[in-house]
Amino acid sequence: MARALALKGSKKLLNAWAFYDWANSVYSLVISSAVFPIFYGALFRVAEIEKVTIFGGEIARAPLISYVTSLAFVFIAIVTPLISGIADYLGNKKIFLKFFCYLGALSCIGLYWFSLENIYFGLACYFFGLVGFWVSFAINNSYLPDIAFPEQQDGISAKGFSLGYIGSVILLVFNLAMVMQPAVFGITDSGGEVAEIKAMKYSFISVGVWWILFSQYTFMHLPKGYKREGARTNIVLNGFKELQSVWKQLGTETRLKRYLGAFFVYSMAVQTIMLIATYFGEEEISWGTDSERTTGLIISILVIQIVAIFGATVTAFASKAYGNIRTLIFINVIWILLCVYAYFLQTPMDFYIAAGLVGVVMGGIQALSRSTYSKFLPETTDTTSFFSFYDVAEKIGIVIGTFLYGAVAQLTGSMRNSTIFLGLFFLVGAFLLVRVNKKGK
Repeated sequence: MARALALKGSKKLLNAWAFYDWANSVYSLVISSAVFPIFYGALFRVAEIEKVTIFGGEIARAPLISYVTSLAFVFIAIVTPLISGIADYLGNKKIFLKFFCYLGALSCIGLYWFSLENIYFGLACYFFGLVGFWVSFAINNSYLPDIAFPEQQDGISAKGFSLGYIGSVILLVFNLAMVMQPAVFGITDSGGEVAEIKAMKYSFISVGVWWILFSQYTFMHLPKGYKREGARTNIVLNGFKELQSVWKQLGTETRLKRYLGAFFVYSMAVQTIMLIATYFGEEEISWGTDSERTTGLIISILVIQIVAIFGATVTAFASKAYGNIRTLIFINVIWILLCVYAYFLQTPMDFYIAAGLVGVVMGGIQALSRSTYSKFLPETTDTTSFFSFYDVAEKIGIVIGTFLYGAVAQLTGSMRNSTIFLGLFFLVGAFLLVRVNKKGK
């Protein structure tokens, strides 16, 4: 603990913490947003089927991956506080950061064998890739108040997201080159599998290797964490007891409670958009050929990532000039306008413009939300429990948001109607943010 306190605020420690975003963000871009959704759809198109038989019944491809995603986030919401409690009593959250990093990375490599014939194994790899990414991300977030002073947190949080965007774009450009020109990389049709799909599978391996390799710098410099004093009884349930303790403390922390309520609402929409943007583009935009669809979707994701670097940096400066809450309110208003604009998207150019605008606010709202929460925390060394609460709230929001998005799309017959629905979340979020700094209960 003494070593962690001595290093707090140092450039080396801050950079090591931020560098984990460089390591793991390739998952959120290549697997969650870009290549895997395209690969998943291509498997079904090549096989000329829309449904598979699983667990004794037939299910269409879109609901199948949606259900697995929702189930993964339910699991994440449960396991995060369990890990929090155990880590606090062991005084070693870095060991769990490593475990879930390696679980996620190896699951990405396992996606190489994803096929309709090995559907159970493939879905398991997809499931544990999600778990590894989000749980390790939550643990890394909990380090922020431990390694940075309040005045450093906005800047280093934004730097982390910026590093993540830069690193993930570098790898995605390489993967895009493989997919578009597989012959240049020695990838050819074989075994009944087209070269483009094989290139996508190689990209999954590249994500796992990148994640493991670059996370070593973070592991080298981050401290183990704080050790909680007291009896070690019911260690497994301590995480849930600590969540309950955090909930009780919110009763006296009015500003933090109000902020969490606002974050819960608008984060539902943000995370849902991140998860479904590619699927929306694939289904609702008038692309030409399959090749144009693949190229267009990946370019759109690249645009989001590149612009997001600028967005995260500008947001950090805006928060210094106007304050965190005012900046977040303004970003939520922009999101509302974007949701309305998304309803009218038709052409690839429309989608590219939307991608650029989303990039401006995507990185900014994520980085600023994380650092604002850290600033509002009471004086405590129990940062893991508070960030566990933050991440559980976010994951429950994802489950609710993705479910409602799918329900609206199914009931109305169009994903476009769901974008208006998401805009309402941002409207409510902006209203709740207005109340954060007001006096009174």
